[in-house]
Order: sequence, then C-alpha cells, then structure tokens
Amino acid sequence: MAAPKRKRCPHCGYLETIKWGRQRGHQRYKCKNCGICFTSRRKDVSSANRFIWFKWWILRKQTIAEISQMSGHSSRQLSRWFDTYLRSYPVWKIFNCEEGINLSIDGTWFPNKVCLVVYRDETIKTTLFYRITDDERACEIVEDLNTIKYSGVNIKSVTTDGSPAIIQAVEEACPDVVRQRCVAHIQRECQSWITRFPHSTAAKELRRLAGRICTIRNHTQRDEWIAHFKEWYATHRHYVTRKSGPFTSGIEWKEHRMVCKAYTHLRRALPNMFQFVEHPDVPRTTAALESFFGQLKENISLHRGLSKRHCEEYVRWYLHFRHQTHIEKHK
Repeated sequence: MAAPKRKRCPHCGYLETIKWGRQRGHQRYKCKNCGICFTSRRKDVSSANRFIWFKWWILRKQTIAEISQMSGHSSRQLSRWFDTYLRSYPVWKIFNCEEGINLSIDGTWFPNKVCLVVYRDETIKTTLFYRITDDERACEIVEDLNTIKYSGVNIKSVTTDGSPAIIQAVEEACPDVVRQRCVAHIQRECQSWITRFPHSTAAKELRRLAGRICTIRNHTQRDEWIAHFKEWYATHRHYVTRKSGPFTSGIEWKEHRMVCKAYTHLRRALPNMFQFVEHPDVPRTTAALESFFGQLKENISLHRGLSKRHCEEYVRWYLHFRHQTHIEKHK
C-alpha cells in the first residue's frame, strides 16, 4: 500500500502540516513550524515541493525509494521529475572577489570515466570554477585559468598536487603567481615508494625526512629540514647515483630504485614545497578539496547505475547547491 502524500510547507519545507479549513472550495493547510497557511492547488507550490525533493536527492543521503516513502509519490514519477531537473542544470557563474584569492586545483575520477577538475577559492572556502572532462589535460586547465583571470579574479597563489598536467598549465597560465606543492601528497608518495619497513640505512633516513614534511611551520624548521636533506644526499650520494645492478638480490634492486625515485621527487618539488612559510595565507595542502571529493563520492555512490550523462549532471547540480548554500550562509 502506497504511503499517503504529505503536504509540505512551501515557506519552510516542514512536513508536519494539518488541515485548516477550506478556501474557495479548496483544502487549506497550516504549518506547525512557521504557522503559514496554504492550499494544495497552486501549481507554483507543487513545483516548489518537487524541487525540494530533488534537492534532497542531490545533497542528502536519500535514495528515490526513501523519498517515495516520505512524499507518497511513486519512484517512477520521482525519476521522471528528477530527470527533467537534471537536464536543466544552471549555468555556472564565477564569483568575483575584489581582493586576490589563493587557488587550489585538483581532479578526481568517477566510475563512468568522468573526470572533475575543481578550482577552489581558499579565501572564501568555496568552489570558484570547475570542468567536467575525461582526463586532466594541460590545455583545458590553461583555458580554465585564463577564463578565471579574464573574469576579473586576481590569483595570488596556486596550490596543486603532483599532477604533471596541472603543474604545466599553472606554469604557462600563471607564471608570476606563488606556486605551492601539496606537502601531504609529497609525503604520502615518498613514504609509499620507500615502503613502511625499508632495509637499507639510506632508505630509513629518507623515510624519516619525508615523515617530517607536514610538521614544518616556520623558517627555522624549513631551513633545518633542507640542511638535513642536503646532508642525506652528501652521505648517500653513491647509493643514489649508482646504476641499477648488478645486485645481490631482487629486494636490494627494488629498494634502490624506489629510494632514487623518492629522492628525485623531493628534489624536484623542493623549490615550491615551502612557499607557505614566506606566504602564511597560502594553503599547504589540497586537503579541503580531498574532503570535498570524498563527500561528493559518498553521496553519488548511493545512486548506483547512473548513466554518464546523469552522473555529469548530478555533479553539476551538487556543485551548484553547495555553492549556493555557501553564498547564502555568508551574506
């Protein structure tokens, strides 16, 4: 037996409403939350209620079946309404900040080979721009950065992970801004290459150095770390520069190769690793974007079976609602 349709307050969205007389032959209802009276025959009210269910489906962890039980509408009817809303996603508008912004750029992938690249404004903590594509391409990121600059946004700094495409695009489109490499990515990648329990002395020392990267906060700690890194290379230079073989065992060859890879990664990232020490307002990591991606993927995982088009449209609506909520909160 289908659940009875519940009347939602068009003012506050509250479901606890009661019958409150009749008006011009139509049933009136009163909201227990805000006290407003309304009728159920107005098309604008019905449309607003449908859009509220759609917004709940996008932002809240509720499936169509659960919304069907709450609203009294069938799952097929809700699916038809939601499909119509998905196709009419809003056009994104770049929020122009008069002051300079600190930008974070990162990308993530979804099951249907959908790649989302987000440009986050760390000054006001919201998404500034985004692109849905099938890969992280330097030419597309350059185009996005130019679009952001031409809209009047002044970019002071850019924080990125180790993606070659993003780094190349930032160097081309924003050559004069402060470029910060995500220290969390650097530490994580180095420790994964060296492994948790290395055998050689060089690998153990380099792992300890990599583990200290995220603890650095000031000039003194930075200078000490760089001095220890140079001292490590001077001590183990023969180990790093030695060619790959012959070795006594496969374990030694593999560890030597991974230590060389970790050292090269640190050496190349060093010029842009500690920019946040000189510029305290520059974010050290892209952790905020990683958290944002985690919440988005957790929501979209509840709606398994979305086609590629629906997945892209879902992401667009999710970004729009989150951005809209942030703007309303800071008005």
